[in-house]
Parts: sequence; structure tokens; C-alpha cells
Amino acid sequence: MTDQRIATIAVLGALDEEIELLASKLVDVTHVEEAGLTVTLGTVVSNRGNTLRVVATVAGMGTVAAGAATQHLITKYKPKAVLFSGIAGNLNKDLHIDDVVLGGTLRYLDSDMELIAASNPKMSEYHSDPRLIRIAEQSLEEQGTKYIIGTLASGNHFIAGDKLTAEVKEQTDADAVDMEGAAVVHIAAKNDVPALVIRAMSDNADTEYESFRHFDISRFADTAASLVVAIIQRM
Repeated sequence: MTDQRIATIAVLGALDEEIELLASKLVDVTHVEEAGLTVTLGTVVSNRGNTLRVVATVAGMGTVAAGAATQHLITKYKPKAVLFSGIAGNLNKDLHIDDVVLGGTLRYLDSDMELIAASNPKMSEYHSDPRLIRIAEQSLEEQGTKYIIGTLASGNHFIAGDKLTAEVKEQTDADAVDMEGAAVVHIAAKNDVPALVIRAMSDNADTEYESFRHFDISRFADTAASLVVAIIQRM
């Protein structure tokens, strides 16, 4: 049972590499299998000296997996914040590989937002929490990592090639493309829980999936995950 006297932070990623670094920084670690997920539980001491409980899981790829995992962690562990850490395809010519986009605005791809916005939380786009963004900015500036507060577009197919990337830019005016971010913040908003999506640029959305899946993404995943650790330590 969650100790309500200790604040809980929920952290999600789509891939194992996106959670492994965070898990290595936790103490008193346990793992539980639930809701089709392996949930890692542990604690971390913040810079202020207070103990925070962290619940972290690999949600899997895609908006449905991300949304379901987010709702499970919120329902069971009642976190004070939800953080999503991972990689994304860069669409912004002013950004480079390993730069970071904080999801100030998150939009779905290929979705009728008028219909989606008819239901709670009645939003046609979603936004990371301003306080969490400020904490992330402080951490990024301390690390010396280039970043922007930008727009992320989320959809259930891998974006590659000039034609698809141009279509995404026209549809969403996004700085980067992913497969989970909008769903995480959508579900967090539905539950009135502050959320933040962090994306390290792993490629320029110009790589076919068959090539991408053989990449060693650990460097880029660690960029995002190390930021999550720094954010939690500032809370």
C-alpha cells in the first residue's frame, strides 16, 4: 500500500532503455507485475533532503499502451506528478541529435480532435505542467544541454522519410514526433495530475524503422532519463 505521507512521482517510458537509468538511481527497489506491466518501485532523496517514492514502468510503444499505463499508475499509486522520458524524431532544423524538446504542447496525429475534445478533459491539444517545465529548464541549464519548449506530435505509426515528415509538420507544426506523449498528458489531464513529457532527439525522422530498430538508443535515452533524475531531485 502506498504511504500517503511520502509524495509519489510516476515515471514512464516506451522502451527498456528509457527506464533503466532511472531505476539504477533508486534505493529500496522492488518490482511488481501488474496490469500487464513490470512496475519498479523505489525511493530517492531530493536536494531538499526529503524522500520521494518513485514508481516507474515501461509502457510499451503507442498511444494506447501509454494511456493505459498512465491511468494504471495514477489510479493505484496516486502520484503528485507524471513524467514521461524518452526519445523522438527531430523535425526542427535548429535542433540536433541529443538536444531535448520539453513538450509544452502535445498534439495527436491523424485524429479528429473535435470529437476527442467532446469528452473530459475537453481539450483539443494538451500541455505539460508549467511548474514541471520550469524545474526541467533549471536542470537542463545546469547540465548545459540544448533544449526548447516545443510541440510534440504523437501517433501510432513510425514517421520516416521526407513525405511523411512534411505532412506531420503541416498538420501539427511540431518540433518532434513520437508515439506516446500526447496520450500520457491527455490521461494525466483527465485525472487532474500535472505531467511533463521529455524527449531527447535520436534521429531526424529520416530513418526507416527497419534501420532504426537496430540503433543503440541508450545514449539518447540516457539524456532524457538523466533529466528525469535531476527533476525529481529538485522536487
